[in-house]
Amino acid sequence: MKRPLPVRDGVGPSVIVLPEVSDGAGLWPTILDFLDERFPRVDRAEIVARMRRGDVRNVYGEPVPPTTPYQPHQKLYYYREITDEPKLPFAEAIVFEDELLVVADKPHFLPVTPGGRFLQETLLVRLKRRLGIDTLAPMHRIDRETAGLVLFTKQPATRGAYQSLFEQRVVEKCYEAWARWSDELALPMVYRSFLQQSEHFMRMREVAGREPNSETAITLIERRGFRARYQLSPRTGKKHQLRLHMAALGMPILNDQIYPVHVTVDEEDLTSPLQLLAKSIAFTDPVTGQPRHYVSRLELAGPMRD
Repeated sequence: MKRPLPVRDGVGPSVIVLPEVSDGAGLWPTILDFLDERFPRVDRAEIVARMRRGDVRNVYGEPVPPTTPYQPHQKLYYYREITDEPKLPFAEAIVFEDELLVVADKPHFLPVTPGGRFLQETLLVRLKRRLGIDTLAPMHRIDRETAGLVLFTKQPATRGAYQSLFEQRVVEKCYEAWARWSDELALPMVYRSFLQQSEHFMRMREVAGREPNSETAITLIERRGFRARYQLSPRTGKKHQLRLHMAALGMPILNDQIYPVHVTVDEEDLTSPLQLLAKSIAFTDPVTGQPRHYVSRLELAGPMRD
């Protein structure tokens, strides 16, 4: 089915389904009234302007005027816009490209996909604009604070086959991290624990007494005084797994603002990136059957001092 709105400047349309009206709450005479309530941070006059220029459309691709009566269960397609989006002065790099995949090196602080206060300043949108490939989609994701390899599929027909590799845990991933040195741990080692979402939406937590659902292999690469560079090989893919495991071992990754303690700052320090890098990735291609192996060209800055 053709999209009601095309990809514009690397960004595809967002979709929203108009909810059912119940118990006398949320009575919106027009779709404009609903959108005005749904997006309180966008000025009503701006919503009107977007609707009049055809940036809000129904499932048939027809423009939705501001005076359109509200009817539940309709789908609306629109372009998400951020007027005060922060500019990130870091460039991505393409490591590899063929007819099936794009492999990119993501810098620290750049999100993989749009969300929150970032839209244009995301790896996916940057690559869509740069390569002119509207069908580009990430095979997996890494944290905004983490640098390194991210893989994208080009063809919708093969997207599911590649993304399922991560669900099947048949992808070998290696990270590098600078963290504290501990004389108490014998390396190499494997750390396991049960991870679940904490009460704080940004953090995960470990739960004692539960069967482990996360596993990380840890190897020493080099030591510099009270700091060391480690190779981290996650055998599972839980959110923040590497960051939480290292903190739990008393070796929090350098410049981590979430683990072991969440630090709230008024302005993000772009000069002190999290010292975590997605360094390499390997798997058997589900389409061609050939082995694939990629290595990031990035290097961690490491500790400024011991």
